[in-house]
Amino acid sequence: MSGGATPKLRRQARLSAVQALYQLDVTDTKSKQVIFEFLNHRFGFEDEEGMVAADEKFFEELVEGVLQEQDVIDAKLDGQLPEKWPLRRLDMTLRATLRAGVFEITQRPDVPALVIIDEYVAIASDFFDGKEPGIVNAVLDKIARSIRAHEFGLPGPAGTPNDQAAC
Repeated sequence: MSGGATPKLRRQARLSAVQALYQLDVTDTKSKQVIFEFLNHRFGFEDEEGMVAADEKFFEELVEGVLQEQDVIDAKLDGQLPEKWPLRRLDMTLRATLRAGVFEITQRPDVPALVIIDEYVAIASDFFDGKEPGIVNAVLDKIARSIRAHEFGLPGPAGTPNDQAAC
């Protein structure tokens, strides 16, 4: 792949990361094997038939990052979901979408929170026709506002990264 990260390549990396996280949720496959499969059998150049172009490094960072931070991510998600609908009860694609979104919100301050939310709402819309995109929007927005209050013009708790000015 030539060139730097473009929105189109990042969008495809996010979508592919959600697919990979779903695959990891439903199979006994190791993460390295799933990542290898995407990198070597699904990603290619834009003119390569049957392949998609993606920001491969970003894809790897998303998948590995979600897996490394999954306990923390899941705790944040469970804190935002209704008691009747804990994370374990959600559709696996919705769960993968939310996990990837929360990972970016918590670990990628270089990407604006509103961009992250918009991207994952769009991905949810690719998979679902019902209320799921709205759920993604509401949950990620709530988490983003608590973690990145400064990006929304909200006061953050004293002594936290929210006190820093947005870059």
